[in-house]
Amino acid sequence: MTATMANRSLDVDLLARELGNWRTSSRSGPAYHGLADAIRLLIVDGRVPVGARLPSERALAETLRVSRTTVTSAYTQLRDDGYLRARRGARSTTALPLSPSRAAPVAAPTANLAAATLAAPAAVVSRAFAEAAEQLTPYLHSFGIELAGVPPLRQAIAERYCARGLPTEPDEIMVTTGALHAIGLILATFTQPDDRVLVEQPTYHGALATIATRGLRPVPVAMAPEGWELDAVEAAVRQVAPAMAYLIPDNHNPTGMTLPAAERTRLAHIISETRTRTIVDETITDMWLDEQVPGPFAASMTTRRDLVLTVGSMSKSFWGGLRIGWIRGDRGALATIAALRPSLDMGTPILEQLAGARLLAAEDEVLPERRELLRARRALLLDLLAEHLPDWQPAPGTGGLSLWVRLPAPMSSALSAAASRLGLEIPPGPRFGVDGTLERFIRVPYTLPDAELVGAIELLARAWRSVTGLAPAEPTSVVV
Repeated sequence: MTATMANRSLDVDLLARELGNWRTSSRSGPAYHGLADAIRLLIVDGRVPVGARLPSERALAETLRVSRTTVTSAYTQLRDDGYLRARRGARSTTALPLSPSRAAPVAAPTANLAAATLAAPAAVVSRAFAEAAEQLTPYLHSFGIELAGVPPLRQAIAERYCARGLPTEPDEIMVTTGALHAIGLILATFTQPDDRVLVEQPTYHGALATIATRGLRPVPVAMAPEGWELDAVEAAVRQVAPAMAYLIPDNHNPTGMTLPAAERTRLAHIISETRTRTIVDETITDMWLDEQVPGPFAASMTTRRDLVLTVGSMSKSFWGGLRIGWIRGDRGALATIAALRPSLDMGTPILEQLAGARLLAAEDEVLPERRELLRARRALLLDLLAEHLPDWQPAPGTGGLSLWVRLPAPMSSALSAAASRLGLEIPPGPRFGVDGTLERFIRVPYTLPDAELVGAIELLARAWRSVTGLAPAEPTSVVV
């Protein structure tokens, strides 16, 4: 569901799928509380747009197989809390509360496990912007529009690919305003509404939202606990002939896994044989923790390299506030994107690009320290989970910014709702999938400072106890 659906009726089957296993949040109270909580979270997360018309009470009750009274009561609670607006003679539309006094009794946000990103290395970023300001003057005598990006940054990005084993020229780089912008440009250029896009399941929720915004149909291929099922990928590609594939082979978001070199070769062969244009998301490539990732996936393409469009970003490696991303691709593909781009935007801010080039020159100063920080915070998170939530099972990821955790019971949406009431924001597992499944999983980032991470996990444990009815663990005593 996307913002393009605002002021339109929500499809009842699609809404039911997005609601996932909402019933688990009503185990300790009336069913309508769980349903109202689940719909509220969809609105707050943006998966149901503000201004959209909800299905009729009768239609939703029949689809969810609950009584109409349950749906009526849930809608009433949402209206009382400010998340629905009643319209005479028409169905209610989704809304956000106009004032805190009308909002549901939710604690003020005290911790955020929704964003998997680090704060900036302040001194290095400040220095980069100061140096960039000194380089800005020549650009002030032009229009200031660089659709492909300023030469210093394109050169720096190209040199990075060369150093990693993929020969690249600056004209094979297009700078974008972040990775999501890059993904959106590619989809806008090479797909049409209702086209199919192959995706891993789970995958990055921002990419799923962008795919949906374009009116495309994501085709999920489930990942195994150990990683990618390439037989399933090949079967899906040959059966549904997607117009595009979107894959994250390095430090996969949210599992933290990396596709081994041998399997990259096979995946490259699948892409070449089926001629499937593929977006390879390398946004988190720099954030390897246990072992360095293999070279760029595009280097595995012995033929038809033009099919692969690699997306990169500085948001995870350096700072999200930069909003600097890029596309590395065939010159013809970039020319096609460049022809469309002026209808969507007029390029990326120049000062940020110049600062980005300075930061890339300082990566040896920044990245090792950030990896070490993440290793320490991951170790802390694992210790906290072992202490407070010992039945949870983190996936064996080797990098990235978060753990993908298997829950003892399919209650992710209920857990997310309960956490929100305590002031902790954490998205439910289904947000990282296509079909409302993944209720047994939740993504837990380890990017917060230590004290904040400790507090967040304590709140998460409280939320888990509230939805499972479990008593807090008794402190263990040691006899000396």
